Amino acid sequence: MLPSAAGRHARPRATRAEWMRRFRAHLPFVAVMVVVAVAFTRIGLQHWREGTTELGLALLLAGVLRASLTRTAAGLLAVRSRRVDIVTYVLFGLVVIAVALTITGGPLATR
Repeated sequence: MLPSAAGRHARPRATRAEWMRRFRAHLPFVAVMVVVAVAFTRIGLQHWREGTTELGLALLLAGVLRASLTRTAAGLLAVRSRRVDIVTYVLFGLVVIAVALTITGGPLATR
């Protein structure tokens, strides 16, 4: 008997429950990427200061999600250990926001 066209090692098709589980596993990453997409859109529309601030907010959101979710639930946001991820996301987010707000001509810039 010949194996099927998919081969004898082919996995069975995923069920609807399996697809939903996979989708839920990536929701935190998708939420952060939506904020990033909005930020890049704002930057592309010549609102670079607001867009850059939103990029910093996306990093802060990633830090909050990483702090509040388990490693499994955090999905692609869990890159390193929990502590290193949180510190990195929050620190970079604060730096990006600080630079966006204090750069020459910004709302918090001093002359």
